[in-house]
Amino acid sequence: MQWETVIGLEIHAQLSTQSKIFSGSATTFGAEPNTQASLVDLGMPGTLPVLNAEAVRMACKFGLAIDAEIAEKNVFARKNYFYPDLPKGYQTSQMDHPIVGKGHLDITLEDGSTRRIGITRAHLEEDAGKSLHEDFHGMSGIDLNRAGTPLLEIVSEPDIRSAKEAVAYVKAIHALVRYLGICDGNMAEGSLRCDCNVSVRPKGQAEFGTRAEIKNVNSFRFIEKAINHEVQRQIELIEDGGKVVQETRLYDPNKDETRSMRSKEEANDYRYFPCPDLLPVVIEQSFLDEVRASLPELPGQKRERFEREFGLSTYDASVLSASREMADYFEQVYATCGDAKLAANWVMGELSSLLNKEGLDIEQSPVSAEHLGGMILRIKDDTISGKIAKMVFEAMAAGEGSADEIIEKKGLKQVTDSGAIEAMLDEVLAANAEQVEQYRASDEAKRGKMFGFFVGQAMKASKGKANPGQVNQLLKKKLEG
Repeated sequence: MQWETVIGLEIHAQLSTQSKIFSGSATTFGAEPNTQASLVDLGMPGTLPVLNAEAVRMACKFGLAIDAEIAEKNVFARKNYFYPDLPKGYQTSQMDHPIVGKGHLDITLEDGSTRRIGITRAHLEEDAGKSLHEDFHGMSGIDLNRAGTPLLEIVSEPDIRSAKEAVAYVKAIHALVRYLGICDGNMAEGSLRCDCNVSVRPKGQAEFGTRAEIKNVNSFRFIEKAINHEVQRQIELIEDGGKVVQETRLYDPNKDETRSMRSKEEANDYRYFPCPDLLPVVIEQSFLDEVRASLPELPGQKRERFEREFGLSTYDASVLSASREMADYFEQVYATCGDAKLAANWVMGELSSLLNKEGLDIEQSPVSAEHLGGMILRIKDDTISGKIAKMVFEAMAAGEGSADEIIEKKGLKQVTDSGAIEAMLDEVLAANAEQVEQYRASDEAKRGKMFGFFVGQAMKASKGKANPGQVNQLLKKKLEG
């Protein structure tokens, strides 16, 4: 039997506000446990929440960016459940009247095709605290610093059909919230977490299968692995005569498996009701107009501009616009060197390789965009060859200065004097007279292979400084003369 995977994702994006959603407590990551939790965060009797207007603004920015409906009136509700890191006994969230309604996001797949994924809603809520299970001698500790941190929960339609599509969608959301400046997207710190709702059904069947939810997956790689494992688990279970149970599961990356946590709750299990301490939020058109005017160029718009203005391929434009920082870096390189294709090749090639090797983000690049653009200028004006440029790049990465300083200091300027190159070629041919005779006696097919030998000898003799184009041109004349 052929099976179809059906996936819906719930992404929790921690909003980059200076204070919590209902109190003035700080949201700084890494503070000492329980030093950033106020009486409001703890739900102490007599305290009242006050809504953070910046969280509302950020939610609206996201809604406008995905072409969604923004609710003129949205309401906060209490989601009631008990957990040790939820001291109030309820989470303030939104249920029937979320701030962001239906929207969509287009994703680009590995083969260059695009798909539109529907977004059901995005609502504001407060985060819970964190249970800590290490170094407590068999007990658990509770850190309430995170309690009350503003979250935007982004719920997709069940439109995703594979783990790779799921990763592409999460990457697209990740890029979007960073472009908008509403979330830093740091998955290692929990700023962006994903719940994966996974089910399978016989291909062609309209009805959905029973879904399992994999909670709090916090890396692109783990999202793909968790979904693939869960799909295989469900298929094998059904084919062996069993039934998938609606439940919440946890992904264990060490064992590469999902395991059951608890049965899956329904909305009525949480006994939602409107929060009596918070008034409905009314969003006026003038406020939305102001937010719309503040939107930056979005990832899709930037990709299209890179293709249109710079003549880049869809793939190159997609890679360079994947993050706002990468796009800004590329445009700064281009502004210096004036060659989009060379700039794209160096940013996506040598620079990205260096950053991956060193585990650095583009903002931490040891080679500035201005320095890289300056080096590309020296390639364009034939001061250095592409091969020498790699040596210059390594020296720039080591902090040895700009391309011009390194070229001057190390004497790396390319030899373009035809007379000097001809004299060097005469020496090379004289030293390899036997190979010259073999070349001249060979047919075209063999000559093509042997020609590379002479080019190699010539570049070796010039220590890589001779202009490769001139070497090829002059060498061909001498060998066939």
